Amino acid sequence: MLAAQRRAHLLDLLARQGKIVAKDVAADLGISEDSVRRDLRDLAAEGLCQRVYGGALPVSPAVADYTARQGVTPEGKQRVAAAAVGLVRPGSALILDGGTTALAVAHALPPDLDCTVITHSPTIAAALISHPLAEVFLLGGRLFKHSAVACGAATVEAAQGVSADLCLLGVTGVHPDAGLTTGDAEEAAMKRALAARSAETYVLASSEKIGTASRFRVLPWDEVTGLITDADAGHPVLEGLTGRGVEVLAAAG
Repeated sequence: MLAAQRRAHLLDLLARQGKIVAKDVAADLGISEDSVRRDLRDLAAEGLCQRVYGGALPVSPAVADYTARQGVTPEGKQRVAAAAVGLVRPGSALILDGGTTALAVAHALPPDLDCTVITHSPTIAAALISHPLAEVFLLGGRLFKHSAVACGAATVEAAQGVSADLCLLGVTGVHPDAGLTTGDAEEAAMKRALAARSAETYVLASSEKIGTASRFRVLPWDEVTGLITDADAGHPVLEGLTGRGVEVLAAAG
């Protein structure tokens, strides 16, 4: 089998099975694991898969820059945001992560909702200026322009001085094995710091993120309260998560 044929086969496996196990592919094709790993390296370099130990997973489309992500499934993000807003109680404190889905949450919050919003995203803070009853606390630090959020030691330290009832957390990848992932190490650490300051943490994930993975793990499944998504309830990833006891909140279409 030629290299191009092998790579096409690998992409087909990834689409059908949601993961690639290098030793299994090598055995099936009668080639060495080194050959499979070389193919996976090439595919990863082209942005077509996310390499992990022992194989590869589907790559998340949500690792594009902030401006590009604004045009990715906006309707799905609005549905996720509408479901997430239902969790925010009057008088409560909310930690709202950065990103385009979190921005949709900010826009969906009722203007007359009396609450406290803690965020490290200047775009989220700006979106809440027109909410007269929302008290906004903006955590400062080095601006990570890719996601338009503050990150780094100063922001993590600031986060340690707050607490909240609810954290709505964005990620780029949602996978049953890889857990919840994102594309930058400092951003992943920031998300962990935010989640640690809340009584409950729900993950915001529009359908294109389900079954995909990015390079850096944010949290394992046992450290979040649940997942809010507009993906079909029959999606095999969601069925698997529900079977493992993960709460999945459906965002109505």
